[in-house]
Amino acid sequence: MAICRLSMNPSLESVEVWHFNANLSTTLVRPSCLRFNQKSPCSARRQLQEVGCSSLRKAVSAKQLEGNALTATTISGEEEAGHVTRFKMSDFKVLECVSIGLAGRADEVVFEAVVKDSSSPLYDSRVVLRHLTSARAQRRGRRAIEVLKKLVRRRILYHSYSMHVYGYVSSQTSGGHSSFTLVHGYHGSFSLRHWLQQSDWLPTLEATLALDEESVRRVGDDSVGGPAVSRQLRLIRILMRDLLIGVNYLHSHGIAHTELRLENVHISPVDRHIKVGILGNAADFYDDGPNGSAMDANMDRRQMMIAFDMRCVGFMMAKMVLRELMDPIIFAKFKSFLMKGNDSSCLREFLLPILTRNSPTGNAGLQILDRNWGAGWNLLSLLLAVRPSKRISCLDALRHPFLCGPRWRVVPSMDIIRWGLGSTAVRITEEYIYRQPQRGRLAHFIELMEMLNPHSRPKNWLELLPGKWRLLYSTGRHIGLTLRQPPVRVLIGDAYLTILRASKLKTSLSVMSEIGFTAILGHDWPHDKRGTKGKLQVNSLSSLRAGRRLYLKDKPAEGFSLRQSNSEESIVEKLSSRKWRKAIPFKELPSSLPVAKLLPDDIEVSMSFDDPLKQGVDVARNIVQEIRTQIPPEMFELSNLVCGTYVDSRMLVLRGVNGSALIFTRSCANESCR
Repeated sequence: MAICRLSMNPSLESVEVWHFNANLSTTLVRPSCLRFNQKSPCSARRQLQEVGCSSLRKAVSAKQLEGNALTATTISGEEEAGHVTRFKMSDFKVLECVSIGLAGRADEVVFEAVVKDSSSPLYDSRVVLRHLTSARAQRRGRRAIEVLKKLVRRRILYHSYSMHVYGYVSSQTSGGHSSFTLVHGYHGSFSLRHWLQQSDWLPTLEATLALDEESVRRVGDDSVGGPAVSRQLRLIRILMRDLLIGVNYLHSHGIAHTELRLENVHISPVDRHIKVGILGNAADFYDDGPNGSAMDANMDRRQMMIAFDMRCVGFMMAKMVLRELMDPIIFAKFKSFLMKGNDSSCLREFLLPILTRNSPTGNAGLQILDRNWGAGWNLLSLLLAVRPSKRISCLDALRHPFLCGPRWRVVPSMDIIRWGLGSTAVRITEEYIYRQPQRGRLAHFIELMEMLNPHSRPKNWLELLPGKWRLLYSTGRHIGLTLRQPPVRVLIGDAYLTILRASKLKTSLSVMSEIGFTAILGHDWPHDKRGTKGKLQVNSLSSLRAGRRLYLKDKPAEGFSLRQSNSEESIVEKLSSRKWRKAIPFKELPSSLPVAKLLPDDIEVSMSFDDPLKQGVDVARNIVQEIRTQIPPEMFELSNLVCGTYVDSRMLVLRGVNGSALIFTRSCANESCR
């Protein structure tokens, strides 16, 4: 940000500047935003005038002077083409303050001014004068004018989604140095980052965008108001769709923005559109034109630039939805998690501890992303995918269910259906109220996931299986205490399954089950749950083979298989319903499905405690027995795991020898956002 005080002479050569640089963002807000904060424009100006600190300009080298001398020559051709206007400083009345949202760089001095030339079409309009002091800054200014020349063919879209560049002021100073000032549009006092940092940002932005039933139809909605979560989701849909349309407009013209941040995005109260900055650092997709000799290299360059912009859009979406990421420390850990190569589909598992730190169920951002079968997390993972080739495009993002309101019918892809099944299963397990209806729903979702398994070959499993998986649920046995009176009281913590691949040339795997627990050995256990923490580990070697899971059609025997029969009947009933008919490629329950068969070896069991166990071996034996009683038997007897029926980058389903299913989610336990 640059806050300026001016002398009486309005020319830039005689302006005495005190400017204050801060790491603040740039936003567009209508002038009435000062009234939202219950501050008059005069009082706001007086406050801004009271802030100031001195700054010395850096010396300019000879090469920079040569670059600056080319400014007038380079721009003159643009002016002749009629795309920009060459102004004089006498055309403006420079104001005494600068809005906080017009944050400038260290080599920029920002002024607000009013056009006083009566012959200009901008007469009596407020504009921004961005005085560029270094050679690099002046190159950014000239680049913004070059981009305008490319986009001028579709001027309506340019003015709707880009900050208007009206022209420039160029002159020679008394010392022979070249002076260059970019003249662009003024769209308000705040950047989008400043909006989101306001305590009353939601009603203020709703008022700025003038949301009504007509405007929300742009995102497929038909209502206004409602709970705060619904209002926030509606507003994020409007902002994200507008942002994606603007970025897609640039990409369709062979230009990448490269500087998409909340600080560079503004909201115009006039046309209520997102403005994506002045495009001073915009880059061309093609070095020598799309028909050049290096076509393949140009296509790779295009893909990388689009992927970079989409990643920036993903970061902006994450900050808009999850306000905790506005904290620089937390956001740095968030970026570090992705930079280390962790899969973006695990973002929920990574962020869940901090999102539930203060409010386990009341975090608005978590509720927004969890809605509609976790569609928000799916879009966020596609925008922030580690591999650039896997990132979603602007057009596909605009068709994503998360950005489409309830009035728009969106046919989900198979990947989104799989994602929704896994997300819903995770949400049910988090409730930890396993009544019969919930058990039945979980069994249904697991069966449907297995039918939609995208990776049936062992080579796919060898790529996806390695990692650390957290146990969510077992259809055979639940984790937790019962009404029994055990000899030793043990509280089970998280149970993990860590799978490592011994060699890329072999199919052998190292499997380790790790169960955290707390042994409560005191007599006051109803009131004191501290106890002694420990860890039980079970190691085994296993190999993968291709196999098939058979669905028996014969009538099952009484007792043991009655529940399985009911489950199959309900699955068949679900497949025949209208809701699943288009999604599931089976008209009836198949006779068999391909699976990855696990061939385990002998197991090795070890147990450790954080503090020395003063009791005897019998107590340790009772602790092991109690752990075996509470956890699913497959987590202790790894040889009971016979096949894998579903795997992707986020979810894993394994089947035991008795037919029970264990559902896991990929863990980020080694990565902490605390």
